[in-house]
Amino acid sequence: MTASDQSSANAMWGGRFAAGPDAIMTAINASIGFDQRMAAQDIAGSRAHAAMLAAQGIITDSDAEAIGQGLLTVLSEIEGGAFPFREDLEDIHMNVEARLKEIIGEPAGRLHTARSRNDQVAVDFRMWVRDQCDAAITGIEALLRAFVAQAEEGADWVMPGFTHLQTAQPVTWGHHMLAYAEMLGRDLSRFRDARARMNECPLGAAALAGTSFPIDRHATAKALGFDRPTANSLDSVADRDFALEFLSASAITAMHLSRFAEELVIWSSAQFRFVRLSDRWTTGSSIMPQKKNPDAAELLRAKIGRILGATVALFTVMKGLPLTYSKDMQEDKEQVFDAADTLMLCLAAMTGMVGDMQANTAELKRAAASGFSTATDLADWLVRELGLPFRDAHHVTGTLVARAEAKGCDLPDLTLADMQEVHAGIRADVFDVLGVDNSVRSRQSYGGTAPDQVRAQVARWKDILR
Repeated sequence: MTASDQSSANAMWGGRFAAGPDAIMTAINASIGFDQRMAAQDIAGSRAHAAMLAAQGIITDSDAEAIGQGLLTVLSEIEGGAFPFREDLEDIHMNVEARLKEIIGEPAGRLHTARSRNDQVAVDFRMWVRDQCDAAITGIEALLRAFVAQAEEGADWVMPGFTHLQTAQPVTWGHHMLAYAEMLGRDLSRFRDARARMNECPLGAAALAGTSFPIDRHATAKALGFDRPTANSLDSVADRDFALEFLSASAITAMHLSRFAEELVIWSSAQFRFVRLSDRWTTGSSIMPQKKNPDAAELLRAKIGRILGATVALFTVMKGLPLTYSKDMQEDKEQVFDAADTLMLCLAAMTGMVGDMQANTAELKRAAASGFSTATDLADWLVRELGLPFRDAHHVTGTLVARAEAKGCDLPDLTLADMQEVHAGIRADVFDVLGVDNSVRSRQSYGGTAPDQVRAQVARWKDILR
């Protein structure tokens, strides 16, 4: 740090400090390397604050006008890449204020009347996270549309439904796609709920106790798009729940994306061949020319680690802090910034993969018929048509599965005589329920896998997303 830089930094602090911090303290204390991302929010908050101060007669209209115009100049410099960010000025707030003073002179010193960096960073960060909630909502809606489009196209396509990654019962492709639509719908509601809850303005809480100046916190809240000001000045500067909620919602969303990414990795393998991923989302091998690796899905599957790690990190920062502000809270932003970037990248990549993937319908249907997948349909038929208690029907079906397994065939390949040897009451119409197409058509309960039910849910989602 040069002597002039040191002198400037000390001037920002006032007369308390006779000497500047050494390089290590500067490095650990400064946040401008990352919190400059909040420049637009910082300037918006300062302009609203200055306008309110003038409206309340705390500063003159001419000073407020100079501050407002000067701040727009600063914003223009930042957006144009010409702003000289300085580490010795620590953070975005002091960098902006110092540059504002260079541009407009004395009126810049009146901007910080009736506020503190504590409420300033709280409002900046809250607005930034609010914007990221909006971005996440838009990204999730785009991915939802991609899943709904796949569901509509494949409402009749039969595929295996799994439990324990073992073939369980036939389902439809559309039904499987809509399972992820439901997950994403809940993710959407979490971000919307979090956004509504965080939409209170902490500006005006000052350092922690409020201010003796006759400020109008409702005016600044309205100007910045908040529903209302926060109701407790201590909580206003100490709260990071809004960031924790954003991270928590992001982690759950990333977990859902990771689950489908895992399915894409499995489904695109030579052993399954359920889907074909486009060249846009796969890579080749440096040594094996036949390989087409689902790298985008694999990387997306791993991204939950970064987002979940950020969530745990911020919980750990906050868990032991007494009221109100502590410098520990400077460690809140990098975690959230990285998680937000990662989430948006994941949403965009998954939307592309879902939109491009091609289902191998023949292989899906072949796999759906394997593993005695219609055994439950047989048991249900025995209950419905012959009046057997379900436990007895379960035993009869299990015996027939064992017989088919011994003969090396599937249930529909057994003869009527084979079945009647196990239970004499079985009739020829039992074969009507043993095909996979018949199986899925029969699942007409609300939310079931029947094509008609899938189409009804597709229509519902289209209406929601319209």
